[in-house]
Amino acid sequence: MAKYIFVTGGVTSSLGKGIVAASLAKLLQSRGFKVTIQKFDPYINVDPGTLNPYEHGECYVTEDGAETDLDLGHYERFLNIHTSQDNNVTTGRIYQHVINKEREGAFLGKTVQVVPHITDEIKRRMLQLGKDGRFDIIITEIGGTVGDIESTPFVESVRQIQWELPDEDVTVVHLTLIPYLKAAKELKTKPTQHSVRLMSESGVHPDVIVCRTEEPLNTDLKRKIALFCNVKPDAVIEAMDASTIYEVPLLMLNEKLDEIVMKKLGISIYPEPNLDAWKGFLNKLKYPKAKVTIGLIGKYIELQDAYKSILESFIHAGAVNETKVQVVNVHSELITPENVAEKLGTLDGLLVAPGFGNRGIDGKITAVQYARENGLPFFGICLGMQMSVIEFARNVLNLPQAHSIEMDANTPNPVINMMEEQKKITKMGGTMRLGAYPCEIQEGTLAHKIYGTTHITERHRHRYELNSDYLEQLQQHGMVASGTNPATGLVEIVEIPSHPFFIGVQYHPELKSTVEAPAPLFTAFVAAAKRYHEKNSSFKNPLLQSELI
Repeated sequence: MAKYIFVTGGVTSSLGKGIVAASLAKLLQSRGFKVTIQKFDPYINVDPGTLNPYEHGECYVTEDGAETDLDLGHYERFLNIHTSQDNNVTTGRIYQHVINKEREGAFLGKTVQVVPHITDEIKRRMLQLGKDGRFDIIITEIGGTVGDIESTPFVESVRQIQWELPDEDVTVVHLTLIPYLKAAKELKTKPTQHSVRLMSESGVHPDVIVCRTEEPLNTDLKRKIALFCNVKPDAVIEAMDASTIYEVPLLMLNEKLDEIVMKKLGISIYPEPNLDAWKGFLNKLKYPKAKVTIGLIGKYIELQDAYKSILESFIHAGAVNETKVQVVNVHSELITPENVAEKLGTLDGLLVAPGFGNRGIDGKITAVQYARENGLPFFGICLGMQMSVIEFARNVLNLPQAHSIEMDANTPNPVINMMEEQKKITKMGGTMRLGAYPCEIQEGTLAHKIYGTTHITERHRHRYELNSDYLEQLQQHGMVASGTNPATGLVEIVEIPSHPFFIGVQYHPELKSTVEAPAPLFTAFVAAAKRYHEKNSSFKNPLLQSELI
């Protein structure tokens, strides 16, 4: 039978429950256990697909097309496994399912209540991944903070599972904050005590307390927390701030978090963890041999989580190239033809990010033109790829009014059109082209060189596509469609062979990048930026130029 670990949070949000859960999962996986993680979010939205990125960060898309919380990206990046729609559940999905059953008469006329009907459905989904023998351990992250009204049914469900299953099959890890008061020069445990007491009043008692802290916890402080929170002193775990999230598994290993959890779960025989590949990645990440500056052109740059997977993909690709990637955020609304050279002139590469809507579009098109005309390595993702097509149509095909019908429904040259199957859709949630689709790549192209194969699958999230009516014109003038969907003919990849590195993709390669398997496009893009930087440095430095010659 599978064993279950629940990760809860207290005191404040954004403490890093997802990172702690993923780190614990990585440690258990490194010991040979089959592990997966799921996230239960307390908001009433059915999924984050319709949420503004400013509201909730990026929307992460799984292989099977589920629009999920960004924490699932952390799970996949740490564990190098695919998650699915079963790994992310919201209050909205729970209530939607229960109400649909009530409408069908499944409850035989009984009054439908939070307990037992809502909690029964929550429990069913919490235990579902452990039913078929695929996994030894299921880690469940409970979103929000203990004490939130929205989280109450989830905490109650954990209480019931603790009561129903054997003690050795369930453990609860509670992440909390130990604030440091600079004026008093003291770490304060009272918020943690209140958080644990609040959870205990709900009937859930934590077995392990992980303490986020800016200063080390001494033995006396750990004993104090253990005494007042009714756990063993060795079950109080220090979680110091780290320079990168990828250090956290090693920090948790030093604190023996995995050993404490395995002991609680009755696991007495286990191999030593094998983290050699992880340590090798960290070594390259910490000690790069070069540095490049990449401009990220977007319109949600005020919130880093809006482009979380892209930023993490640069970390993975940078380690492969032994290069530190400094990402410079450039707001697309602030780019104009008059200042584009000033804003982008010091970059070694340009990535135009995904997005929706008309805001900031002109700035993105101007940025693409600058990269194309100046030989700056360019990488466009989804909307970024579409902007590269629009720019090329306007300035090379001489179609000044070329546009996407998403932004201009009356454009005389709709080089980007709505996908045929999307035209009759009226409901926005969960109706885009979502999930993994195949792509056939032409031999001899840049894409073929990058992937090393003619067949790939990548994840999508879009409604619009390159209008095939303009494909012949684009190709005659030097923009090649190097990748297409074999079933529909949808153009997946465009590139300009005459450019040092210019590629745009309709899909989202960042969604499949992990520590162990970095996205090939990001790896190649960073390598191109590195070459561009070295070439420009040689021109600026006569001594270096002579060495290169």
